[in-house]
Order: sequence, then C-alpha cells, then structure tokens
Amino acid sequence: MSLTCGVECVLCLGVSRWIWKRCTYVGSDDSATWPLSTPEDFEPIPRICRAILAVYEDDLRNPRFGPDCGYGMNPDWVIKRVTYEQNNGRAPPYLIYIDHTNQEIVLAIRGLNLISQSDYKLLLDNRLGMQMFDGGYVHHGLLKSAIWLLNQESDTLRRLWLDNGSRYKMIFAGHSLGSGVAALLTIVVVNHRNRLGGIPRSDVKCYAIAPARCMSLNLAVKYADVINSVILQDDFLPRTPTPLEDVFKSIFCLPCLLFLVCMRDTFIPEGRKLRDPRRLYAPGRMYHIVERKFCRCGRYPPEVRTAIPVEERFEHIVLSSNATSDHAIIWIEREARKALERMKESSEEGVTTAPMVQKLERLQTLEKEHKDALERAVSLNVPHAITEEEQPPPATITSEEEASVASAAQDTQTEDKKPESKSRRTNWSDIVETLFNKSDSREALKEDIKIQQ
Repeated sequence: MSLTCGVECVLCLGVSRWIWKRCTYVGSDDSATWPLSTPEDFEPIPRICRAILAVYEDDLRNPRFGPDCGYGMNPDWVIKRVTYEQNNGRAPPYLIYIDHTNQEIVLAIRGLNLISQSDYKLLLDNRLGMQMFDGGYVHHGLLKSAIWLLNQESDTLRRLWLDNGSRYKMIFAGHSLGSGVAALLTIVVVNHRNRLGGIPRSDVKCYAIAPARCMSLNLAVKYADVINSVILQDDFLPRTPTPLEDVFKSIFCLPCLLFLVCMRDTFIPEGRKLRDPRRLYAPGRMYHIVERKFCRCGRYPPEVRTAIPVEERFEHIVLSSNATSDHAIIWIEREARKALERMKESSEEGVTTAPMVQKLERLQTLEKEHKDALERAVSLNVPHAITEEEQPPPATITSEEEASVASAAQDTQTEDKKPESKSRRTNWSDIVETLFNKSDSREALKEDIKIQQ
C-alpha cells in the first residue's frame, strides 16, 4: 500500500510540475536571452506589413481598414494584382509593387482565407518527408505554389529590376500561408538567380510575417541571411510543430489541438527533435515582438528581440488567450510600427560614429551571427547542415555600392563565378518536372532533387 501511495505522490507531483510549467510559460520566454534589434534592421518590417495588408484591400484609394493603417503606398506604383480567379487556386492572391522611395520591388502574398478551398488544398498537399529540396525537406504544396508563382512572374520581376538599373532590392513577403510561399520562393530564387536577370543574393530579401513551419532546420539556418521571420508574442503558428494540414483540419478545435501537441512534445527529447530531418521549422532570422510578460496585465510598449536560433526555435506551445489574435496581420503591423517608433526615439540620444561605419560594422555582425548559427547546427549534428566554409565561394558584385560593402565585410554571399562549382544546386527542369508532371508516381515525388556539380 505504501509503495502505491508513493508512486501516486510522485505521479501527482510530476503532473503538477508539468501543468505549472505549461501554464506559466509565456511567449516572451522564447527570446528571453536574445539581444534587442536595431532600428536599421527592423525599419522595413512595418512597411512590408502594410504592403501585405494592401493585398486584402479591394481599393487602395479607399482602404477598408481605415486611414489609421497608414499604408503609405502610392496606388499608381502597383504593377499587378492577382486574385483567386486569376491564379486558378495555384497560389494565394498577391500584388507586385515597386517602391521608388525605398528602391524596392515587393511581391506581397496574403494569408490563409478560411473560406477558400484552394488554400486548404494547398496546405493538404503534403506529407512529412514528401519533398526534398537543396539538401533539406520542405512543404510540398507550398513549394509547388512558389514555383508556379515564379514561372508566372519571373519575366515581370526581371524587367522591373533591369529597367531600374539593377539598383532595387527584390522583396518577397507574405503572411501566414503566404509566408511559407514567400520563404520557399526566396530559396528557389537564390538558387536560380538567372531567372531574375542574375540578381545578387544580397539584393534578395524575404519577410515572413507570422510564418508557417515550412522547411527543415538546416535550410532555416542556411538561408537566415535572406529570410526574416516576424512573430508577435504568443502567435500559435510558428510554434506548432505538427504538420500544417493537421492544424487546419482542427482549426475549429485549435485549443484542444495545441494542448495535445503541448503534452506530446513534452516527452520528446530536444536532441531527437534536432536530429529529425523531416521536422519543419519557421524559416530564417527571427524577430520576436514582445509586449506582454509573466504576471503582468495588458500590453506594454513593445520591444523587438532578434537572433538566428538553432535550439529552441519556437518549439514550445504557449497556452494563451492571445495565441490566435497575435496571428492577425493588422495587430502585427500596429505593434511593429509602435516598436520601431520606440526604437528610433531611444536611438536619438546621439550617434558617435559615421553612418557608413555603423552600417559596415552591423553587416559584419550579422554575417558573424549567421556563421555562428551554421557552426552551431553542425555541432548539434543537425542533418545536412553545412558550415559557411563549405558553401560556394562568393563572386564580385556588379554594383559599385555593393562591391564597397563587400570589401569591408568578410563574406558577402553572391553569384558564383565558376559554372562548375561544388555548390549544392538544384536543377530547375527537374523541380518543375517533379512537381507538375501529373503522371509521376508518389515514389518519384519522394526522390531527392538532382544536384548538379
């Protein structure tokens, strides 16, 4: 009897400890050790959020969300808008916008539409381990949508970039479902920059707002120099390691799903998660907007923390009443704008060095963070992870401005000079044939994309 009572007591204590840790875990704990972001790094994000919000509008001259949204967009600079009817459900609606003020070409993709069958079809077109790309695993449906979108718009994007003297940056942005498409589109473009006129890697950027988990850990770290993920406090989607299709099958019982996932992941060792090559993660460098802390009520002035994490990459479910509201693009835009204003106010105390020196020093810091993250992934035995030394050697950038930045920084990742490099490149024809040939069997879809020498 005493042995039974002892076992029961231990079990009750264990369950109580687990409940306490789960119920007291808040979103700010994910980035508690990260450094604060700088206003220069975070400056484009509110503007990109407004570009994504514009995709939801029927008329940019009379915005539905009201003038307080502050789009700051010139409707005459919108090059193209594509709806569900026009893309036949192959991709979410998107727009192409050229921002002459900030010298950016923006392709913005909207998030999940709960009443759109094509969006659900896109999410359900996947199984763990179904699609491999560039030495890692990705979501099959999102990759298929990204390649279709690039085939449709590559000529337009290339023309815009070349017509503006190859000086503009290429920005891919998306929210929720669109963030996964934008992130995988960025990876494809980086591997096939000739599709956009040979644009340098340093001129390609992706902003995944409230990102979906769409790629394996080695790819999430490898492309952290071009992909940026923005997460507001307790957002559920970047933290949900279950396949995306299961999330949206259970969308109407989301609290139950999150609780069950939370229980299941408690008993999975961290090392096992890291060594699973099929496990999908939120991509790139992470920007975490924090505005609530433990045992504090209401929203506080937001702060932004940033890092390229390898372990604990938003792996813990937050049992919070804000887990779904923090996923809304309208809230993310507002809080990002407030955070940027706060950062600018705190940085106005004085500048002790020249702006160009600061820019070059920050570039070197970002490159060092990326290199450290790659080395950390290798040391943790993350499958297919490679170090910066194993990546293809950089080449000279045609732009004089970028060449000066590259001379100050150690490694600027750009187009490879040699056609027969040892870089891990995927073949465009093989990708298209694999993804769009309806006669291919399931076994063919499981095969790795051929790597050219």
